[in-house]
Parts: sequence; structure tokens; C-alpha cells
Amino acid sequence: MVRHYRGVAIAERKRRIDSIPAPILFVLSGISMYLGAAVAVWLFDAASPGGVAWLRCLGAALILLAWRRPPWSAWRGKPLLLAGAFGLVTAGMNVVFYEAIARLPLGTVVALEFTGPVVVAAFGSRGRRDIAALVLVAAGVVCIADVQLRGSPSGVAFALAAAAAWAGYILLGKKVALGGNGIDSLAVGFAVATVLLSPLALGTGGVWGSPSLLTMGIGVGLLATVVPYVLDQVVLRRLGQARFAVLLALLPVTASIIGFVVLDQVPSVLEAAGILAVVGGVALRSRDEAREPP
Repeated sequence: MVRHYRGVAIAERKRRIDSIPAPILFVLSGISMYLGAAVAVWLFDAASPGGVAWLRCLGAALILLAWRRPPWSAWRGKPLLLAGAFGLVTAGMNVVFYEAIARLPLGTVVALEFTGPVVVAAFGSRGRRDIAALVLVAAGVVCIADVQLRGSPSGVAFALAAAAAWAGYILLGKKVALGGNGIDSLAVGFAVATVLLSPLALGTGGVWGSPSLLTMGIGVGLLATVVPYVLDQVVLRRLGQARFAVLLALLPVTASIIGFVVLDQVPSVLEAAGILAVVGGVALRSRDEAREPP
């Protein structure tokens, strides 16, 4: 009887979530992700960017392991290797992303980071729309770099490294999606990455003496990893990859708004033009994907 009521409650929650329009869920996912990034920026006074990225990895691993409790089969053989590689690439992407937002505005970094998936998509088919998307993104990067190379060349380098890592994340993520165990693989992957990247914990010394800072560090894992990944799974289940890709263009705009409202980061005219060019390139490439079957 208890199991029956629990099943009814789960079905009711699923029905309520499915009643929310997919674009709203996607925007909520982006808001959660970049609010987590904004909290990470606040932590940079007490911990290094790499240390904050490790805390995010630790927080995500703890929450996902407590929630999912992956079976023993997920901790051995090929599933473990695949999940571990995926978690390590994802965590590495977060490290260079945090190094970038320690030096550049959040919206600028996200726009630069989007060159990774757009280049992967463009080289995948090389149609006219892909070339146009690549030109738009390249123009956007030039506009942004023209401003930021004078102030923080290392920030641009870290943001482009995050773009390259995102490209690797996409290629490896496809293998996880086809041969992994969904969120269970994510839990295992972040646990493996937390252990392998544990030397970065040396940069978190200022956090452990403050319960509020430690809570914020673990909260970054919840806001920037757990909530977005779960909402993305809901949206993907309902829309498939093609229409999901169209919504990706909302993310640089969302990041810019969060950076403006939470961190008082106001982009220059040239930066804003670059961000909009990247958004246009993402939207243009994604419209082409929307014609393909999921």
C-alpha cells in the first residue's frame, strides 16, 4: 500500500513537471547554472577558481550519490571507465571555466565557450547554414577578444580552453548517452573526478573554516550541476536533441543577464555585439539541426 501511494505521488510530480512548457524549464536550468557560477565568483576571495570547481564536483558527487545510489555494476569495467572519463572531462571543463570567469564577465565567457559546440556541429555537416553560423560565431569571438585581449589575455585563453573541453564533452557525452546509465553514470563520473582532482582541494583552505562558505561551495554543485542536468533530462525526454539544440541560444543571454543583475557586470557595446553574434550563430546552426530527426 505504501509503495502504491509513493508511486502515485511520483506520477503526480512527473505530471506537474511535464505541464511546464519546455522553454521555461530550459531557462530555469540556465538560471540555476549561472546563478551557481555567480556564487562561485563570490567564493574566489576564499578559494582558488580550481578549488571552487573541485568543491562543485564534490557537491555534485555527494548529492547525486545520495540520490541515485548507483548499483555495483556501475562501479566496474567499461561503465566505470566511460563514466570516469566523462566526469573527468566535465570537471576539467568546469576548472577552466571558473578560471575564465575569475578574469572575465560571465556572459562574455559563456559566449566564448559556445565556440566549442558550434565548431563541432559545423564540421559535422559543413552546409551553407553551418558556414554562416561559424562566420557569425567567429565574428562574435573577434569582437569579444578585441575588448578582452587588452585586459585579460589569460581569461580569453581559459574561455577558449573551456570551449575545447566542451567540444570533448559533447563527443564523449554521446558515448555515455548510448552506452552509459544516465544520471547514475553522472554520479559515478563526478565521484571519480572528485578523487582524481583532489589536489585542487589545496586551494579550498579558506572555505573549510567557515560553515557558510562551505555550504555555498556545496551549493554550487547543486545549482550548477544537479539541477541543470536533471532539468535538461526532462526537456530532452520531451523534445529530443533537435529542438533542445534550438534553445541553446538562450544560454549566453541568460548568463549575461545573471552577470548584470547579480555581479554588476555590464558588457561594453562591442562585447554585447559579440555575444549577440554568438547567439545568432548558435540559433542558426540549431535551426539546421531542428530539421533532423531526434
